Amino acid sequence: MRISIGCDHIVTDEKNYLVSYLEGKGHEVIDNGTYDKERTHYPIYGKKTAEKVVSGEADLGVVVCGTGVGISVSSNKVKGIRSALVGDVETARYAKETLNANVIAMGGRIVGIGLIENIIDEFLETEYQQSEANDRMIERIDALVMNEEQKNDDHYFDEFLEKWENGGYPNE
Repeated sequence: MRISIGCDHIVTDEKNYLVSYLEGKGHEVIDNGTYDKERTHYPIYGKKTAEKVVSGEADLGVVVCGTGVGISVSSNKVKGIRSALVGDVETARYAKETLNANVIAMGGRIVGIGLIENIIDEFLETEYQQSEANDRMIERIDALVMNEEQKNDDHYFDEFLEKWENGGYPNE
């Protein structure tokens, strides 16, 4: 499998370890950096990693920063990416199996390296379980790409909130 990986300067050592770990398991790894501990802007590496997945150069992506929050958000800005911030094996399984996540994000300062290995293994080994319900959920998530007018509309979610308050979304 081809894995695109990126990180910020805070967790370069952890990313370097993960590159070796993945290569040791027989995966081809595209290392998008960063490559040292010089302060940098993490969204660059989340974006680079995600773009390799969307273009087909990589099958899946792994992004790591101190908490995982910032780099997961930046990778999700790339159209076609479903990046999941995870800190446990079960969430990694769910993200791939139900939401067909194609990038996984973790906090290298929050999650220990042994657990990160387990999370990545589960993510890579889990298959998406295609179903009407899962496909609908992904379609709804993908439809949330907003234009500038929608981003500034305080009532954008009103119809969804109304449906929720009226008992909507049972088993959808």
